[in-house]
Amino acid sequence: MRLFASYRTLKVSIMSRVLRFASAGWRNPRQARRAIAALVMAMLLLLGWATPAWGSGVDPAKLDESTQLWQTSAHALNNVNCSSCHQADDTKAFVAQPGIESCQSCHEQSVDTFLLGKHGIRQLEGASPLTPAMARLPMQVAAHDVQMNCSTCHDVHSVNTVQAAVDSCLGCHSDTHSLNYPNSRHAELFAADRSLPRPSAASVSCATCHLPRHELKVGSDRVTQVNHNNTYTLLPRDRMVQEVCMNCHGVEYSYNSIFDDDLVEANFDAPPALSLETFDLVRALEVRRTDQEGS
Repeated sequence: MRLFASYRTLKVSIMSRVLRFASAGWRNPRQARRAIAALVMAMLLLLGWATPAWGSGVDPAKLDESTQLWQTSAHALNNVNCSSCHQADDTKAFVAQPGIESCQSCHEQSVDTFLLGKHGIRQLEGASPLTPAMARLPMQVAAHDVQMNCSTCHDVHSVNTVQAAVDSCLGCHSDTHSLNYPNSRHAELFAADRSLPRPSAASVSCATCHLPRHELKVGSDRVTQVNHNNTYTLLPRDRMVQEVCMNCHGVEYSYNSIFDDDLVEANFDAPPALSLETFDLVRALEVRRTDQEGS
């Protein structure tokens, strides 16, 4: 009886919200998105779509919070609503916790690359998701049992990529390199973007180096894709130089930095002290070549 009463109360609450928005005439797009979200949920509830799956565990306050986060998100702006993720395509049944398949239906490239990295490879091979407890590097104790999937790093309702770019990483990783990030020049650049909906091209976050972006031309449009294979730029280190470092730094500065083990541990908090002999040899060769051409 208590379950039924709670479910009935929730339906009445949502329907009241829909009517309130409708009577206001939806004077702005934000009101419209909120009303649409509430209407979708109300219809699903009234039809009994969600009762068997989560009627006993629904928290009206949590539902309202999720709706609030969603209404200003990139998903809301692109008409991706509750049923887009929480309704199975084949059976139309309610899905309480959508998996990576749901994300993959829209973000195919992101999920495909995620499955190729350490974070996702276990799922690609049919095993259980990776947890920080399985890692060889030091991890935050509180995160040991967290399963790695899209929603581990991305808040699924706010779709806040600023949070996913640094905070999500440091929520698990506690190795020296990660813990030193806040003291780095890179972190200073990223701090200036904290108020933006997504990091700008001028900021440098954990994701900037370990999940690099690539801009592609699709027809007359420019499309930005993120390589979610977190292993790709780790080894060989030359790959990090080519894919990431040289977007901002010169080739010699980049190589001297990435091969300086102490500087890597300190998360690049100072200019490189290392001087690779390779570049001295290149300069010497260039001098000889110039002399030969001039003689």
